[in-house]
Amino acid sequence: MGTLRGKTVLITSGGTLEKWDRVRGHTNLSKGSMGCYLAEAALEAGANVLYMHGYFAQLPANKDKMRTIRFEGIEDLGDKVRHAVQEEHVDIVIMAAAGSDWLIDKVYDQSGNLMEEAGKMPSDEPPIIHFKKAPKVLGQIKGWQPKVTLVGFKLEATDDEEFLLSRARLRMESANAQFMVANSSQSLYGGDEPHWIVPAKGKPMKVMGKQKTATALMDCLQND
Repeated sequence: MGTLRGKTVLITSGGTLEKWDRVRGHTNLSKGSMGCYLAEAALEAGANVLYMHGYFAQLPANKDKMRTIRFEGIEDLGDKVRHAVQEEHVDIVIMAAAGSDWLIDKVYDQSGNLMEEAGKMPSDEPPIIHFKKAPKVLGQIKGWQPKVTLVGFKLEATDDEEFLLSRARLRMESANAQFMVANSSQSLYGGDEPHWIVPAKGKPMKVMGKQKTATALMDCLQND
């Protein structure tokens, strides 16, 4: 019997999809495999799992034993996380989703005219797209619900372990999270890359591979 029995764990997984029009948009390379491992590990530990997944994300093998909710863009993800932590009894939030850093602000044609038609951009010439900064959902969660145990993820395009850990600690402090999982962008291309579980107190733990990291993180949460 897992020590997370009776707990509700919210896991976000996969990439956000920021739409340009009704047929186009930008996303990222996150497939949701880490989220699937986390969901399965939480289920095995006895938790009730709420799995929020991106448009193209994988679903866990035992998805029928979980509650699944699909999100699209980063703002939609934020709205759904906020509703869950404020309106439902959520004990742990694990933000494994890869949120977009940029949203569409305005779109112009090649002559500089603002394009406001939301149906489909013309195909004959490339549009000129202006972006704006996307909100950081992780940093808002404790404001929505201070009592949740919060786990964030920090990905950096670096092989410098100390730099990666320092960035993870900064993100953890700014979000008031209990744990951060730090990894290199190389992990997007395989399942056996190193991950670091960084607690708010204590030393980081290095774990090889996504599946082992998911299991180790659940062990940390059970003992927290």
